[in-house]
Amino acid sequence: MMNIVIVGVGGQGTLLASRVLGRLGTQLYRDVKVSEVHGMSQRGGSVVTYVRMGDEIASPIIENGQADIILAFELLEALRALPYLKKGGRLLLNTQEILPMPVVSGACAYPQDIIKTLQDKGVDYTACDALELALKAGTARCVNTVMLGVLARSADIPRDKWEEALMECVPPKTAEINRKAFEYGYNA
Repeated sequence: MMNIVIVGVGGQGTLLASRVLGRLGTQLYRDVKVSEVHGMSQRGGSVVTYVRMGDEIASPIIENGQADIILAFELLEALRALPYLKKGGRLLLNTQEILPMPVVSGACAYPQDIIKTLQDKGVDYTACDALELALKAGTARCVNTVMLGVLARSADIPRDKWEEALMECVPPKTAEINRKAFEYGYNA
């Protein structure tokens, strides 16, 4: 069984990433459950998606301490999602900072030294500037695909299976740019 929590903010493509993982899961496992938990996704708020793959999945929900992997598309969202990570689990995170509305309005400050906090907590993590790589591929909209490449590199699943699932889920007109973004993430 594999439990993956995907976190980000609205507009970062967490739902597409969950569809790709769901498609991949149907190729590899008997049972796949995907559950999308939308926050204020239309306004740049938090979005959380659970993907569970295995022989038999009873519930689509991942409880605290059950995630094998947290795939975080934004730095603060990575920190917020830490309670989901199980002992021995891995955090894959984009170092991009997207300021939430309370920070933009001045009501609170964006936490400083999030990477140091992760280190101090002993979290097993891989950090990547996925925004830079997505822009290199051609568009900021491919941060999610870059992060899927990062995940693919750390997973024990053949790369061609990842690429097949990705190509089945992205619009044909964006296939080439998504292929590049996946490659950049895979090699990051």
